[in-house]
Amino acid sequence: MLGMEQNGQGSSREQWRWIAFIVSFVWLWSRASAQIRYSIAEEVKEGTVVGNIAKDLGLEKNTLKERGCRVVEGSAESFFHVDQNDGVLYVDRVIDREKVCERSSLCLINLKTVLENPLEIHYVTVEVLDVNDHSPTFSPKESRLEISESVLPGLRLQLQAAHDPDVGQFSVHEYKLSPNDHFRLEVKDRGKDGKIPILVLLKTLDRETKKCHKLLLTAIDGGKPSQSGTAEITVDVLDINDNMPVFNEETYSVFLEENAPIGTTILKVNASDLDEGSNGEIIYALGKNVNSRIRELFRVDPNTGEIIVQDLIDFELEESYEIDIQASDKGSAPLRTDKSVLVNIVDLNDNIPHIEVTSFSKAIPEDARLGTTVALISVNDKDSGLNGKVICSFSEDVPFTLSPSTQGNMYSIVTKSPLDREKQSIYDVTIVAKDAGVPSLSSEKMMSIVVSDVNDNSPEFSASPYTYYVTENNSPGASLFSVRASDRDEGDNCHILYHILRDGKDNNKLHSFNLNINSENGEILALKSFDFETVKTFQFHVVATDSGTPSLSSNVTVNVFILDQNDNAPVILYPLSSNGSAEGVEEIPRNVNAGHLVTKVRAYDADIGYNGWLLFSLQEVTDHSLFGLDRYTGQIRTLRSFTETDEAEHKLLILVKDNGNVSLSATATVIVKVVEPKEAFAASDVKSAATVEEGNDVTFYLMITLGSVSVLFIISIIVLIAMQCSKSTDYTSKYLQETNYDGTLCHSIQYRSGDKRYMLVGPRMSIGSTIVPGSHANTLVLPDRRRPSGERLSTGHFRVRPYYAQSRQKTFSW
Repeated sequence: MLGMEQNGQGSSREQWRWIAFIVSFVWLWSRASAQIRYSIAEEVKEGTVVGNIAKDLGLEKNTLKERGCRVVEGSAESFFHVDQNDGVLYVDRVIDREKVCERSSLCLINLKTVLENPLEIHYVTVEVLDVNDHSPTFSPKESRLEISESVLPGLRLQLQAAHDPDVGQFSVHEYKLSPNDHFRLEVKDRGKDGKIPILVLLKTLDRETKKCHKLLLTAIDGGKPSQSGTAEITVDVLDINDNMPVFNEETYSVFLEENAPIGTTILKVNASDLDEGSNGEIIYALGKNVNSRIRELFRVDPNTGEIIVQDLIDFELEESYEIDIQASDKGSAPLRTDKSVLVNIVDLNDNIPHIEVTSFSKAIPEDARLGTTVALISVNDKDSGLNGKVICSFSEDVPFTLSPSTQGNMYSIVTKSPLDREKQSIYDVTIVAKDAGVPSLSSEKMMSIVVSDVNDNSPEFSASPYTYYVTENNSPGASLFSVRASDRDEGDNCHILYHILRDGKDNNKLHSFNLNINSENGEILALKSFDFETVKTFQFHVVATDSGTPSLSSNVTVNVFILDQNDNAPVILYPLSSNGSAEGVEEIPRNVNAGHLVTKVRAYDADIGYNGWLLFSLQEVTDHSLFGLDRYTGQIRTLRSFTETDEAEHKLLILVKDNGNVSLSATATVIVKVVEPKEAFAASDVKSAATVEEGNDVTFYLMITLGSVSVLFIISIIVLIAMQCSKSTDYTSKYLQETNYDGTLCHSIQYRSGDKRYMLVGPRMSIGSTIVPGSHANTLVLPDRRRPSGERLSTGHFRVRPYYAQSRQKTFSW
């Protein structure tokens, strides 16, 4: 009985000892460990202060040396040391972040600081911040591409990406391609693998036109100021071999366990080529853009297309690999096709935290209020205790936050700042789950949060205003030009429909021009041909409306200028016979001297510029030594005096042509009769008398015409004021339709005979007028209005007749 009591007392003492040990251990653990975190920039000088460990831990400075405060040997390769006098942590040597933390977005150096008496272990984490100390570089800096001239536009070729050891915003930010007519550059964002430049063929190459294209590819990082690097790309254009290899599968994806034996065949890709012979034989290779790490891990058999492991695969280094496989034929101008193979590494380590998305919204509208829940996630770790206690956070700065729930392993992702889809439509967020074990194990979960569109952007035209030049006589119904608008929204919110603004101001114009617009692509059509001589310019408005709810719209002004064509032949105004043909008879005295003005051929062309510039030339003449023609004015003059042997009648055929690219012409015939001086004077007296007799009738009609024109002019002014636009009444003549015409519409001839002086004046012909043969065109005779008279016009008298052209009033006198 006594032995049993002693045994009971011994067991009780043992229990108390264990309880005391556990309590002491917990107390020592709480005193013996703490963790501090500092951050410094890379490349700082030796001796740079990182932080004051003693101050941050609340330690007495005078006890540090006694307690032997130090960094444990072998930790972090001795980048730092602690001054035992003041407890300050200093940099021992220059830290190159790119060497210490290669290809890592977050660079952390973990230190162990030990103090004795009592023993304390403190964990210090130093974050090394990246600086923009590297420029993007290409390897190699010069590359050659071979493209067959038969390749259709749309060919996409991956180019060698630039390498920048910096990370984050200091890595390669964008690529630019030198300006050219055949290629453009697209950039594919591969996430952690960086941005990949892709060369896209815009239009078919022509080897006979240009055998080689020199392009300059520039890579620019995101630093301020930015740094850049360039590579020269030479594109050789080759003939033949017009079929590209085609892979048998649309996508290739495979799972591979980590630590797979070297030599393991992952996957066999297969491509075929419709060509024959060497043009149809396929060889396989890794794509040009595959990085050095992937080339170390994998190789591809050039003949069979098998992808083989050639180095150790570690899941903790990479969860997946996207390998670009290139299949090319053996033609003289090889054609290549790239295909991506996604290799997913299967993890064999089951002690890392596991993140699971239990509920996830496929898309969140960009106008969502702050605090909107996007997803729910649960985190589990098979370990227990501190090793199983998991803390979650985002690995980058995103407009979302992780809000823990009452249950320790549940988190909700909610918005913390406004969203804008036009700035960023997809957020690829990475959730990091880290346990509290030593050393800590962690896992990551990537999620793509899609921001859905809200119709908050109006369509924007590519230019404002638009200005187009259209040649007259266009084909009715053919497309003239087009307008383009873009909308930064997506879906129906960016689907744009076009229509012409038909308000009160433009209705008449649009009706006269018969314009139509394709509502889908903005192409403008004219349902009838334009005539430069009728209209020279006009303006209208196009409205672009998106299909959102409610819809948004914008408008743009389109200015159209009509260009002249040489579509009007010259019209002979004088000479003009009673039957409308360009024929006339001129009588001149035999005793005139050289240089005497016989007559003046007058013509008009409705076109402008060179198309309306007329030149005169003699096509036929009885005696070339007698008459000469001024090629610019149409004046016919004598080259010498008449002799007794000269014929009494001469026929002159005058050609009038314009200066258009395709010249148009007309001809006029002038019969010159040489008469004795007395006959010329008598004929002149008769014609002058007839002219005076008819003057009264002409004056009467002129007064009626002037009165009518005045009334019409007043009405036009009233209409102009009412319409508030510039549009003049069109009193266009049958022959003269251009306001700035400077041709000769009249001419005068003076000569003396004895003590008498004669002036013969040729008027501009009206539609109903005729030329009296032998009158030298100085008398305007109206049909059926003749009456005998012996009166004559005296020298220096003029008849005035108003004339109105398209947009301004001109008065010609003779």
